Amino acid sequence: MKTIQSILSFLLSTSLSFFSQANEQPRDVESLEALRAFIEVYEHIKGEYVEEIDDQTLLNHAISGMLTKLDPHSDYLRPRDVSSLRDSTTGSFGGIGIEMDVVDGLIRVITPIDDSPASRAGILAKDIITHVNNEIVRDVDVKTAIEILRGPIGSEVELNILRKVNGKAEELTISLERAVIRVTSVKQEILPHGIGYLRISQFQNRTGSDLVKAISKLQSQEQLKSLILDLRNNPGGVLSAAIEVVDAFISRGLIVTIKGRDEFLESKYEATDASVLSQEPIVILINGGSASASEIVAGALQDHERAVLIGTPSFGKGSVQTILALENDYALKLTTALYYTPSGRSIQAKGIQPTIQVSGGEAHVESDTQVRETDLPKHLENLGDSGITGDRIVSRLNQDNQLLHAYNLLRGSQLLTRSDGPRSLISP
Repeated sequence: MKTIQSILSFLLSTSLSFFSQANEQPRDVESLEALRAFIEVYEHIKGEYVEEIDDQTLLNHAISGMLTKLDPHSDYLRPRDVSSLRDSTTGSFGGIGIEMDVVDGLIRVITPIDDSPASRAGILAKDIITHVNNEIVRDVDVKTAIEILRGPIGSEVELNILRKVNGKAEELTISLERAVIRVTSVKQEILPHGIGYLRISQFQNRTGSDLVKAISKLQSQEQLKSLILDLRNNPGGVLSAAIEVVDAFISRGLIVTIKGRDEFLESKYEATDASVLSQEPIVILINGGSASASEIVAGALQDHERAVLIGTPSFGKGSVQTILALENDYALKLTTALYYTPSGRSIQAKGIQPTIQVSGGEAHVESDTQVRETDLPKHLENLGDSGITGDRIVSRLNQDNQLLHAYNLLRGSQLLTRSDGPRSLISP
């Protein structure tokens, strides 16, 4: 305690000596008074707070408080926070391999990841993890749950699981070994009539290249006539990945501008001619969970009239955070700039407005009373369709109102093109 206090006192006395030799300005005096107040508060907490607090903890709190008062995204990162951030950008980490959520403070499995320790051990969707290494799991948040389950590759972990079987709860104990878990940020699916569906869950280092591979897979399955790009609930991620995604759909023009406090910090990112889909109609799905890099993609393709946006207004995170390494594996995440779309729009606190606003939730499809071939007695069955079953896609569209609108828009565009020649999705 005395060491820290002496250091703070030295800093204060040095500052006083410096400013006494110069012409003191009002702002300088205010800064000195604030520093003096900080030292006084620090000494009171150390000497009089009901519980003893070590210097490191108190100083960490002070730094964190200083940053969190700036904006919601600036932060003081502990070593484990830095590690977690690195994992999220690379999409690779040591763990058991589950998608999960937290319900009433309990860890619930959404689904095990394919070919992961969890899937091989027989962990199932809706399993509740009650204990990890004999430690009870209760009243946790998502961040804490991740920290509990992740660990060094090759380390052993024992899970106690509560599973409902035939209406009865069963307790299981499963031991497994953590392994490298690679999360693919891009998933693809081909819908009827040559409409491709791409879902980007987060922008990672490999997202741009994964997107190109996903489009290639769609093209190999069927002639790709149009595309739905789903960015709903995508929190963002790596800036370069967002730029690569936009670049895949346009062959020229500005993608995004980043402006800092000083003019020399302004950066502009332009498209190259390496687009993989330059003509096919695109619909992008966004909602209030689409943030940061998602908004860069949506805003750029909207400004270039390359895509129609369907859904609800995006989150509105238009700020840039820079990670600055500090001593002892700590880091400073500091907001340093703002994003601007090609037309000069600031995303910050405004978000991206969809071209067509459609609420989420279940779609309400009117019943069709017309008699069709399938209603006739002894009709011939369709035996030639080896793609997605009609029942599955109809069920999915009926459950997702925004996806249904995107599908209908692209399907309608195909019909118009076939009858009247090429026609844009966007009215002039």
